[in-house]
Amino acid sequence: MPPHDPHEHHDPYPGFPVDPDVTRAADVPPPRLHTQVLAVVAAGGALGALARWAVAEALPHASGSFPWATLLTNVLGCFLIGVLMVLVIERLPDQRLVRPFLGTGILGGFTTFSTYAVDTRTLLAADRPVLAAAYLFGTLVVGLLAVVAGLRLTERVVR
Repeated sequence: MPPHDPHEHHDPYPGFPVDPDVTRAADVPPPRLHTQVLAVVAAGGALGALARWAVAEALPHASGSFPWATLLTNVLGCFLIGVLMVLVIERLPDQRLVRPFLGTGILGGFTTFSTYAVDTRTLLAADRPVLAAAYLFGTLVVGLLAVVAGLRLTERVVR
């Protein structure tokens, strides 16, 4: 058996897509810090977080009541990630920083799993278990449907 070359690239998930923003080719050594990608993700994340804050301010809710702002934010973010994926693949495949800026940055900063979890716990603490369960599972289902709707609608418009 030949000795293991520490610089040899090994694909741990053969047959699955590789993120082209951080992995160039099969023979590239371990990933290095990509400062442009980091900068656009950070800038997009700040913008997305500001947008999420604006939605939360526009649609406040009392503790123990239904968190409409978080639901709207997460479902809209899911829809937009579906739209974005089609646009990046179909129209902007050579734009290396679009997906990190819009997808990971803006939409990653806009959507919020942590607030979703805290809102669910708050509903449970307010002795609203049915509402908490409806919110917990409903957000998941509606979010997944929103991704598919964003994909399909955008595919129709683009093609």
